[in-house]
Amino acid sequence: MPNLGQIFPNFEADTTEGPIKFHDWLGDGWGILFSHPADFTPVCTTELGTVAKLVPEFQKRNVKVIAISCDPVDSHKTWIKDIESYGKLSSFGYPIIADKNRELAVQFGMLDPEEKDKAGLPLTARAVFIIGPDKKLKLSLLYPATTGRNFDEILRVVDSLQLTAYKKVATPANWKNGEKCMILPSVSKEDAEKFPGYETADVPSGKKYIRLADQPK
Repeated sequence: MPNLGQIFPNFEADTTEGPIKFHDWLGDGWGILFSHPADFTPVCTTELGTVAKLVPEFQKRNVKVIAISCDPVDSHKTWIKDIESYGKLSSFGYPIIADKNRELAVQFGMLDPEEKDKAGLPLTARAVFIIGPDKKLKLSLLYPATTGRNFDEILRVVDSLQLTAYKKVATPANWKNGEKCMILPSVSKEDAEKFPGYETADVPSGKKYIRLADQPK
């Protein structure tokens, strides 16, 4: 399984939009690779439909999305019609990778030993990998097959990753785009005071380590 900060593998695969080489497909933007256990399953149908509705939001953030499961391309293409129908979608908007031999699922540590298909083979768990323009892994999440993901949270995470990649701030618990941020401990007091909206929190220790500022532009 790739570790945070490592270059994400430049794999080749067949998809519903043709063959890809991952780094070439990604280009110079951000990317999200997310897996699902199997085609024609209920929770996955809701997840992929939700992502299709959010494609414009991801595009605003220069993020490409791509899904993967252990089913072949023909199965994916047929299933997409169900996703569009159930989700009342006018279009799907992103590719699905075929990993019928489970090679990528094994390489990326995405198999769920508790969930198996009819043949007794482990299904792909619900993994999320966010990759930056430098092709390095920025975030990974792993959900079991029985728990659908909150893709509004994935958007929130993207906002935080893109902000903190370029500005000397961190985002606190439950932060949302536009809210106060925390100035990194590595920033000197002199430089911290230059941040718009700079303030410190009073805590019993008297230490001024909680330094807040308006979200940088």
